[in-house]
Order: sequence, then structure tokens, then C-alpha cells
Amino acid sequence: MTVAHKSSNGTSRRSLLTGGLAGGLLLSFHLPVRAVNEPVQPADNTDGKFAPNAFIRVDPSGKTTLVMPQVEMGQGVYTSISMILAEELDADFSHVVLEHAPPSDKLYGNPMFGIQATGNSNSIRAWWKPLRTASAGARAMLVQAAARQWQVEPVSCTTANSEVMHRASGRRLSYGALALVASSEVPPKDVPLKDPADFVLIGKPLRRLDTPDKVNGKAVYGIDAMLPDMKFATLKTCPVFGGKVAKVDDSAARKVPGVRKVVVLDDLVAVVGDHMWAAKKGLDAVVIDWDEGSNAGVSSNDIWRDLRAASENNGAVAKSVGDIAKALSTGDKLEASYELPFLAHATMEPVNATVHLTPEACEIWTGTQIMTRVQSEAAKAAGLPLEKVIVNNHLLGGGFGRKLEPDMVIAAVRIAKHVDGPVKVVWTREEDIQHDVYRPAYRDNITATLSAGKIIGWKYRVSGSSIMARWFPPGFQKGVDIDGVDSAVDIPYEIPNLHVEFVRAEPPAVPTGFWRGVGPNNNVFAIECFMDELARKAGKDPIEFRRSMLANQPRFLAALNLAAEKSNWGQPLPARVGRGVCVQPSFASFIATVVEAEVDEQGEVHLRRVTCVVDTGIAVNPDTVMAQLEGGLIFGLTAALYGEITIDKGRVQQSNFNDYRMLRIDQVPKIDVHVIKSGEAPGGIGETGVTAGPPALRNAILAATGVALRRLPIDRSLIAAGNRS
Repeated sequence: MTVAHKSSNGTSRRSLLTGGLAGGLLLSFHLPVRAVNEPVQPADNTDGKFAPNAFIRVDPSGKTTLVMPQVEMGQGVYTSISMILAEELDADFSHVVLEHAPPSDKLYGNPMFGIQATGNSNSIRAWWKPLRTASAGARAMLVQAAARQWQVEPVSCTTANSEVMHRASGRRLSYGALALVASSEVPPKDVPLKDPADFVLIGKPLRRLDTPDKVNGKAVYGIDAMLPDMKFATLKTCPVFGGKVAKVDDSAARKVPGVRKVVVLDDLVAVVGDHMWAAKKGLDAVVIDWDEGSNAGVSSNDIWRDLRAASENNGAVAKSVGDIAKALSTGDKLEASYELPFLAHATMEPVNATVHLTPEACEIWTGTQIMTRVQSEAAKAAGLPLEKVIVNNHLLGGGFGRKLEPDMVIAAVRIAKHVDGPVKVVWTREEDIQHDVYRPAYRDNITATLSAGKIIGWKYRVSGSSIMARWFPPGFQKGVDIDGVDSAVDIPYEIPNLHVEFVRAEPPAVPTGFWRGVGPNNNVFAIECFMDELARKAGKDPIEFRRSMLANQPRFLAALNLAAEKSNWGQPLPARVGRGVCVQPSFASFIATVVEAEVDEQGEVHLRRVTCVVDTGIAVNPDTVMAQLEGGLIFGLTAALYGEITIDKGRVQQSNFNDYRMLRIDQVPKIDVHVIKSGEAPGGIGETGVTAGPPALRNAILAATGVALRRLPIDRSLIAAGNRS
């Protein structure tokens, strides 16, 4: 059943240790970001507080402090995780405050990664049970302390709103009053968790806690951090990947008012000034000759030629079921290849880092998705012991995977070596887009056979860069990148003979990394587009074709059926208007999406309506689920319509939003989001919309024009009137 619905045009939008948790928590009702006029956050001090684990602190005043490593980059995790903890602790939600967790993989490592990182849409699903278990244990200790004082059995006591109550006598003690005595209690084992039927916070569409300060301008992002006597710097790196500085004439730059220093390193030039304008104008005046190196001849044509050749080779087997050779030798066969280009992240907050480096220590202010890696890489760059590096994390003005990389902090530390006092290094939008860590280019080859209207053989080969091999080597084993085959090895459809391969094909020079939606981006696109082509070959409606292979997937089937109903699937549409569907298993959520779009005579695509149905398990905050799906859909549809990074002479050709376009507000369609009520553990939601939009849109274009596009972004010349196939 549908328990929540909203239109985008409407008004609403890992284990408990003896003394801690293998992970922590960061959330805030009053965000403790610290600029120049705010005190430095003190080291975690548990003296005089009830501190049963790494992330809960209750002081005698009753204030409950939560310490958390997950970062807020617009996904609403501060609010949702605070709800989880306050729910199981029975803490007064209005009296909870936050401290940022310091860098520590041991204490605050993400349970799914083992390192302190925010990504892969797993903040809620990774911390759901560990944090509830830790909070329940803390609550039990507080109950034990109260029961001991009252000389009653703990089972006779209840908790609510940061109080322990004795049912029979009506006596009450606040968590604050119990803070000191509860610290001496022995942590209980196997404390039962709340029955979801007893939840008072989880499942409610509570207002996001970070919104007010973002609206009134009080929120401080990494780029906002200000320090006394701070200088500003901006930089240029060789436009050719891997190039170096050959010669610099900085005479004109030094004459620019406010310019204090020109820093020349082997691969970059930075200008330091009293303010950003001076630094930028000074950098514009610098004359730089570059040694472009060996990559100056690299082009997109070369990269695609090599990738297409690599995709014809056998890959490392990720999954194999049944007899694929036999299955492909019978039935009605269809083959296709799908391609996705490089993409930049283009976060609204440009890449930045502020560094104060002295011979004894290094302190950093930034917004990062991976604090411990930033700390360790900064220590290497500064030539200091790890414990001498302090990382102050802030709100992120968008992450999208870009801030899972520490390169911006490394560069800032290298520049800070040449500056007395703190320096804020800010990348221009052009420098950011042209020196990103890009979403890989992918080519997916699929061969399938049909019998009696169903798929009986499925061979799938994904070819592209392995991000895991570089970023997280345990995720790349025996030639298979686990992220690269995500949503391909767990395809939801019932297929008796299935074979999935991965071909690692690294592009020359171009750095690649995670981009919002990660591995499912390319796999969901290829699989769901191919499903529509197979449906046509079988003579079936696309939704009926999918239903016939989802009999053992009730959650998928329910989402698909509701999406069909709410989107008016099957109802007549005008000429050159079509509906397209996508079903996906990404990030442990079950989602079905229908896009309705019109293709005009010139091949321009007009989005008319998007209907999205999700079963994400227990929706901690349904409003956040809806907002993330809306934003993710817009993000993914933008990429489908416009997104592409191209290379010529070793250079990225795009530079800013004029040639790396975003979907504009007047192009955004009505988006209807429906959240299915579920008692299952939560799934991920921040990236599911991104992966849903492109295939659903492409399938709508197929329905409207008969043209089966197999590459993004959409080529309008192929779908203009007269090109119907």
C-alpha cells in the first residue's frame, strides 16, 4: 500500500564493543561547524558524562550528545540518523546535540566499508542495526542505574523522553540525573530492540534539522571557514592530464593589488592573495608554458576505440548460473551494446580546502566524505606524523563521490608549505570540471535468447575502469570490480542461464572515480534498456514482460504494479509521446520508475511526468526519501539529456555550465513519489533516483519514436522526425 505520496510541485518535501562501537555517528540539531568566531571543538571528553560507547554522551544537565562520522552533503543523514538513535535510546529529540567525529577508522569506520567514509547510499542501512543495538544497550544501563536506586527490578521500569519511569510508583529520574551512576553499570548483553510498532519517531516525516541554517545563511560549508589572517589562493594545473610546469612568467601577476605570492610547483601554479578576487586576477595574469607530456595526443575517439576493442575480449567471471553456452544456442537471440560517457561531478560548492601548516602541525578545514584518508594523505604531503594533523569537517555543498577523493587537500597542503599562516585554496569551476576524477566511460555487451516470451539465456559483459582496484583494493578480486558489476550480478529477473563478466579497461591518462549512483549507473541503464528491446522482440508490453519474470520477487512486483497504476500505464498518449519503465535492485531498495516524455520534430526531449515507487524497507524519514528520489531523478535525467565529458589533445573540452549543462528549473517535470510501507530493514535511497531516470527516459523515447538509443547522452539527431526505425 502507499503510505506517502508527494508531488514535486506540492508543499511537503558494523558491532557494539565492550567500551564502544566499531563506528560512530555525527548529527546535529545545531550544526557545530566552526568558523573564525566560533570556539574550536574540544577533544572528546567523557569526564563526568555517561559515555557507554564511542558516540553517546549524556551529561548531568541532560544534554545528549551524538558523535557521528557520516557527513551531511544534502542527503538528510543528520536528521535520519538522529531519529534512529533518539528512537532506540528514548532520548528527548529536542535536547540532542551533535559533535563531529574525529578521524578514526577504529572507532568510526563505516560498518560496510571498515573505513570512515560516507557513500554508496549506505549511511542508514549500514548503521541501522549497530546504532540501534548500541543505543538500546545505553538505555538499558540507564534503566539499571535507576532500578538500583529505587531497589526495584529493571523490568518494572520504562523510558521515554530522556527519563526512566517506575510504572508502579510513578517515580521518575532524568537521564541527566542518572549520568554519573549509570557509568558504573555493566553493559548488558543482547538487549532486545524496539518493536517497530512502538516507534514514536521513525517513520514520521520530520523536518530536516539542517534546513533552517541553510535557509538563513548561518550554515557553514567547507568553503565558508574563515580564520584570522587567512590568505586566499587559486590555481592552475596543466590542462593536459599528467603534464608539468615548464616555465612561468609571474611579473604581471605580482603587480596585481592584493597578490602576495606566486607558488610554482612541478604540476601547478597557485597565486596567493588577500582575497579570492586578487588571487584570481593574479592567476589570470600569470603566463605559463606547459610541458604537456605524453598524453597530449589522447582523444575521446582513441579512448572509445580502445574500450570497444577491450569489450570484445572475455572478462573475469563475476557470476555464472546454468549452461549459458547451450542457452545461447537455442531460442530467439538478440545482441546489443550500450555506452555511457565520462561525467564530471560539478558539485555546487567548488572544490576547496583551508590549511594552516606549521613545522609542528597541520590543521585542515574542508568538507570531505572520507576524513581518515584526508588525514593520512595530508600527513604524507606535510611530512608530519598522523597525530599532528587535525581535520575539521564541515557541511558539504554536494559530494556525489567527488569528495571521496583527497586530492584537493593534498594540493592545498603542498601550497600551504609556501605560505605563512592559514590559506584557503579554492578551485574555479573551470579548473574543477577540467581536473575532476571522472565517472568512468562504460561499454556493456549483452546477448540474450528468448523462448515462450521469457529470457532463457543472458550473457552480460561490462567493460570499463576499475575504481575499486585503486580506491579500495579489497573490492577488486580475481579481476572483478564488485562495484562495476553491481546491479548486474543481482539482476531481479528470473533467468535460468545467466553469465556476468567484467573487463577492466583503463583509459589513458583520465582519472576515474565514484559518481553518484556508482556501478548501478551503467548496469541499470544497459539492462533496463535491453529489457524493452527484448519485450518488443517478444511482442509483449514492457511491464508485462518484466512481470512474467518477477514472480519470486514480491517487493519488486509490488513496486512495478503500483508504478504502472499511478503513471496511467497503457492509457493513450499523443503522437511522439511515450512512457518508459525501469525496475532496479540498487542499494537494497526496490524501485520502479516510469518517465513520460515527448520528442518534438527537431528531436528535443520534453519531460512531461515522472512516477517513482520505492520499497526502501522502513522509511526512517519518508520526507527525506521523497526528496532524495526527486533530486536523484533530476540528477540522472540531466546526465541522460546533456552529460558528457570529452577529451581532445589530452584536454577536457568542457569548462563550465555553459557547455556542461544542467537541467533547468523550467524543464523539470512533475515528479510523483510513492513510498511503500514496509517492515524490512532500510535500504539506500540517495542514489536510486539517479540510476532510475536515464533508462526510463530512454525507454520513453523508444516508445515515442521507435528509435532504440544505445548511448548517452541522447543524440537528438537520431530521434528527430524522419528517423523512425
